[in-house]
Amino acid sequence: MKERTYEASRAAKREICGVLKRLMTQKPLNKITIAEIMEGCGMARQHFYYHFEDIYDAVHWMFDEEAVVLLRQHEGVMLWQDGLLQLFRYLQENREVCLCVLRSVGRDHLRRFFQTDIQAIIQSTIQTVITEMGYRTSDQEMALLARFYVGALASVMEDWLLGEIQETPEELIRFVDQLLRDHIRGAMLRLQKESE
Repeated sequence: MKERTYEASRAAKREICGVLKRLMTQKPLNKITIAEIMEGCGMARQHFYYHFEDIYDAVHWMFDEEAVVLLRQHEGVMLWQDGLLQLFRYLQENREVCLCVLRSVGRDHLRRFFQTDIQAIIQSTIQTVITEMGYRTSDQEMALLARFYVGALASVMEDWLLGEIQETPEELIRFVDQLLRDHIRGAMLRLQKESE
């Protein structure tokens, strides 16, 4: 019974977000009303509040459901590149929606979204790379390294989405992977020298 209720709720959320996405390709987020979304769904306005606190909560759920899940499915050393490539493809396929979010709530909101929801995924990837390379690091260093890369990655994605970076997603992923490995290798060599 609970599973059926959960699936029904998820289906309603998807329907609401589908209408929201369509509207986001037509106008800024701050010009979209809940009444408009629910009219597009053929549901009562109050039904929106059974699932979301506000439109921004719906946008967050939509990105988590559609985009972050791509990275979660591909945690690990080689798999994270595939997940990141799929995330870039998602951004490309939903460019108008993503630009609507950037223009409506600003870069800080999107960066906070990435930092909150992708931090653990990136941290897991970094831990895997460190272990693969035969190094160890403290939890504090790991958290700082992950935070640095999440911020850098979010910034690169935003710039790419805005057309400020011309490289292909494949080129960007190769660059980030090499940078990550070089950074970890250099940091671990420094730590080894300091402990000698």
